[in-house]
Amino acid sequence: MGEVVERFDNLRIPVTSSKREKGITPYYGANGIQDYVQGYTHDGEFVLVAEDGANDLQNYPVHYVNGKVWVNNHAHVLQGKKDIADNLFLVNAIKRIKFETYLVGGSRAKLNADVMMKLPIKVPTLNEQQKLGKYFSRIDSLIALHQRKPFIKNGGIKMITSNFTCDSLFKDYFEFWIKLYKEGAVRPVTLEKYRNNQKHIAKIIPNLKMKDFDRNAYQELLNQYALTHERQTVIDFHHQVKGAILDAVDDGLIDRDPTRKAIFKGKAPREKKQKYLNQFELHNLLEDLDLGMEITWDWLILLIAKTGLRFSEALGLTPADFDFARQTISVNKTWDYKTNTGFQPTKNRSSIRKVQMDWQLGMQFQHLIKNLNKDEPIFVNGPVCNSTPNNCLARHCRKCGIPEISIHGLRHTHASLLMFAGVSIASVSRRLGHSSITTTQKVYMHIISELENQDNDLVMRYLSSLS
Repeated sequence: MGEVVERFDNLRIPVTSSKREKGITPYYGANGIQDYVQGYTHDGEFVLVAEDGANDLQNYPVHYVNGKVWVNNHAHVLQGKKDIADNLFLVNAIKRIKFETYLVGGSRAKLNADVMMKLPIKVPTLNEQQKLGKYFSRIDSLIALHQRKPFIKNGGIKMITSNFTCDSLFKDYFEFWIKLYKEGAVRPVTLEKYRNNQKHIAKIIPNLKMKDFDRNAYQELLNQYALTHERQTVIDFHHQVKGAILDAVDDGLIDRDPTRKAIFKGKAPREKKQKYLNQFELHNLLEDLDLGMEITWDWLILLIAKTGLRFSEALGLTPADFDFARQTISVNKTWDYKTNTGFQPTKNRSSIRKVQMDWQLGMQFQHLIKNLNKDEPIFVNGPVCNSTPNNCLARHCRKCGIPEISIHGLRHTHASLLMFAGVSIASVSRRLGHSSITTTQKVYMHIISELENQDNDLVMRYLSSLS
């Protein structure tokens, strides 16, 4: 194989899910697209072959890509040598290799690069490769089109038959696709987003046939959707619809991918409400809290204002999480207040942390929780709805004559005041449990810009003093 392909593994960059910046570039792993991100590692026509982590060793994962993609370190990146090999032919030829005998390792079998490059592969002339590549691609599409997918329903196996043709309506195909691939595979909240998008498709393009779904039709779909949605929402819509479209292309129902080079528009973002308080406003708020000897939402307001915890993290705290000798709070779990399923993991690994608390807060909580069960949540006593503490906070804000913010706004307030006090953004990021400092920079860009203006004034005053 090494005589007909070049390997571009050196350009691969793995990025953990918590650190990926959301975008429109397909992020590939061993078994195909895992996510959509900003930026890219490769731009062009390539063949991706699973290196390790393949989910099917008999039908080994091999993918053809064309355009900008991001590839992690679990897939080899190959490209046919110029005037020697056609990539569309290669992807079909490589798919027919029996990889199992060439893999090493135990439970996570691996295809070493050196072994792969020595695999035998027969290639005809370039002209014949190009003809065969198109032929094989068409055959694969026809096979996919006539496959029948089983799924479980009402305790028994039922066959879903995809009796779709090029004359079928896309809105019907998308509804079928959601049932086949998404029901039971994604979280309920995500499934609801797919169903809402299906309603938008049925409204915007009710009569669009599969055979007529070209780039112009897709761009018009995005443009109509953008009339009533902000740009980021349009991008999210694109990601969900594109999944079905690519499957329709594979099934031979749509001639070619109409989503390539799509332009994302959107209505002007709504004017954002103030998300945080200044130091004077926060002082007035804390002064108005009724901090008695019983656990109330006022205590939760104080805790989040002084620690910057997420609402679910604060609900997940137990007395055992407080170390009053070291003045720290261990954040290692959350409380699922949306579906009331109890303790849950933190949002990401970076969210597991120890947050330093001031001595005054420590003394207050030491007295407050001394007689509570060490392993029971402090603020949970039955079902919790976030509107209850938010309404409590809003009443205090109105009474103090300060802007109304949410419980999450207290977290923004905490971070903002720390940065204005001169605390580094890296320290703030760790305290908040952000997955990366980039997240902190994006959320608090307005504050960073304001601080940069103050720095510029300092620089100018210093430079002026030198003359």
